[in-house]
Amino acid sequence: MNFKKWIIAAALCFALTPMHADEGMWLLPLLSQQKLADMKALGLQLDANDIYNPENASLKDAVVIFGGGCTGEVVSPDGLVFTNHHCGYDAIQTHSSVEHDYLTDGFWATTREQELPNEGLTVTFIEKIEDVTDLVKEALKEDTDPNSMNYLSPKFLNALAKEKVGEKFLQDNPGTEVEILPFFGGNQYFMFTKKIYSDIRLVGAPPSSIGKFGSDTDNWMWPRHTGDFSIFRIYADANGNPAEYSPSNVPLRPKRWLKLSIQGFDENDFAMIMGFPGRTNHFYTSWEVAERRDIDNAVRIHIRDLRQQVMLDEMLRDDKVRIQYASKYASSQNAYKNAIGSNWAIRKRDFESVKRKQQEALLAWGKKQCQPQYEEALLTLEQIVADRKDLRHRKWMLDEALTRGIEFTHVPLSVDALTVALEKQDKVATQEELVKLRKAFHQFFNKDYAPEIDKKIAKVLLKEYRKLVPRISQPAYLLTIDQSFGGDVDAFVDHLFAQSIYGSTENFEQFAAKPTRKALEEDPMIAFARSVKEEREHLDKALKSFDDGYNLAHRTYVEGLLRMHEGGEAQWPDANFTLRLTYGQIKGYSPRDCDYYGYQTTLEGVMEKEDSTNWEFVVPAKLKELYKNRDFGPYANKQGTMPVALCATTHTTGGNSGSPVLNARGELIGLNFDRNWEGVGGDIEYLPDYQRSIIVDIRYILFLIDKYAGADYLLNELEIVK
Repeated sequence: MNFKKWIIAAALCFALTPMHADEGMWLLPLLSQQKLADMKALGLQLDANDIYNPENASLKDAVVIFGGGCTGEVVSPDGLVFTNHHCGYDAIQTHSSVEHDYLTDGFWATTREQELPNEGLTVTFIEKIEDVTDLVKEALKEDTDPNSMNYLSPKFLNALAKEKVGEKFLQDNPGTEVEILPFFGGNQYFMFTKKIYSDIRLVGAPPSSIGKFGSDTDNWMWPRHTGDFSIFRIYADANGNPAEYSPSNVPLRPKRWLKLSIQGFDENDFAMIMGFPGRTNHFYTSWEVAERRDIDNAVRIHIRDLRQQVMLDEMLRDDKVRIQYASKYASSQNAYKNAIGSNWAIRKRDFESVKRKQQEALLAWGKKQCQPQYEEALLTLEQIVADRKDLRHRKWMLDEALTRGIEFTHVPLSVDALTVALEKQDKVATQEELVKLRKAFHQFFNKDYAPEIDKKIAKVLLKEYRKLVPRISQPAYLLTIDQSFGGDVDAFVDHLFAQSIYGSTENFEQFAAKPTRKALEEDPMIAFARSVKEEREHLDKALKSFDDGYNLAHRTYVEGLLRMHEGGEAQWPDANFTLRLTYGQIKGYSPRDCDYYGYQTTLEGVMEKEDSTNWEFVVPAKLKELYKNRDFGPYANKQGTMPVALCATTHTTGGNSGSPVLNARGELIGLNFDRNWEGVGGDIEYLPDYQRSIIVDIRYILFLIDKYAGADYLLNELEIVK
């Protein structure tokens, strides 16, 4: 069998290990060949063309990339989009202030004119997905370098995509982009045609006491009682084309929008999710599993825990700080808890052993087939992981403790032109550069930056960093702590803030009033930030030296697995933030012996968790009143209780936040917003007994829009199946 035939066969019909029907993040154009029969056996009532049809409107036309890392869905003919509260969180926070605290109080636009624009926020539609494996492999034949990385190069692949569609196509279709991405480590390629809209306006959001109910304690947990949704609207020009914000823009008339079902469901009913999962690693080797556990996750857990303790203490003391750091804290805590769950799964199911058995099977098969390249690939991967161990630990420590952890690491460093202007005593150039520097300073020292908080965090993290990373491997400027401050980190940090032009608004204004070259050249915060940047660049370069060898060996390793298991069940490529479908059943699970969690939570659970002394579990008075009066409208379940969330066996990961959860008829029954803690290890190895997607029930969303917010005017846009 030639290469082209076996890669198609392998992509469609093999498995590395016994597969479960719920596992996988499937590419839409391949559904009919791969999984449609299994989906129909579970209850699906649609055909493949109803889900994905490149020529006519289908469900995929209602599923969008929201921002840069979430999913959303179009739910009305007027471009209304649902996504998660945490996906819209930055936009809600940006519009919030102490006077207009939308994070605390929620926000609801009662007219189109009140909908709030969001600079930089985009919504992206996928117009078409094409298999271009032959096209790419033909182009790669012209590459004579056997070690060339063009097969993974975005520059090379996207130039090929533009060449394929032609400049005229892009000119005639405003807002359209094309992208070719590799799958299976570069053994297969698909091209995505995308249309990107940039006038996206905030329409509604519940208060954080609903949208983030349970916050850190419940994050990655089931049972869950969070109303994690927010509402936006896509605007376009008069012709329906993407356009920058303008008061003259009009709501988009989309190709397709979803119907919303309030009919309910039962345990074991079919469910599917469409969205943009970010990244999985189910082709990891055993050595990479250990690396993930002992370096990546271990460093992240330890360092973020220290940072979050400082942030949370300060947020609870001061409402202004709470608003400033709400998004930063939530983002940090999300990845922190994910890392904890990932390590739990790695140990619980012994992922090292699982991957080792796969490797041993491939070695035996390769020898039998006289294919030594697979053994060579594995030896290379093992050696690379061992050789990069120290560098990887240093990089993770630098990133978590300094680059991510300390905000003043990101002070503006573009001061060379100003330094030259001051040296030449060029007053005109000096004033021009000062204007640029002032703008950069205020972008850094913005309304969400609190220098006293950053100072406290820096003192904690620098002490830990210096304890865990050898002095010789630290950014050079940190030697100042010992040389000038006798090892006193606190005194060093105080000095940075006292002496740097970026240490305070007052410091900056004093410098701007009388700028000198000496002040810039001797600025300690600039010196610190530059030193961290230099160390990061050094580590990036050192680690990058391993990348080419790793990628080539990884491609060969995956190719071997494909060849070895050709003829088995269907397989899916690792997630890479492309449009995928996952399916399964609405179902509870048992996290431990003699313990069982059901598939549905209700408002009863919200009231059981209520704690007015704990900011994570405060329940708004109006919600309590609605509960007391049983004023649930048509949204109650069969038992007369208000449903809140559900869980399903669907296979999701980061990027699936906000994804539509659909029933067998393709109707919206909820929004995916999380996974359970026991299931985050599914990024490496699916856990059928444990892994669950956590979903806010569409009935709870509609109840909150209607009864809680009084925004029932929005319901007039929606197609609700009763």
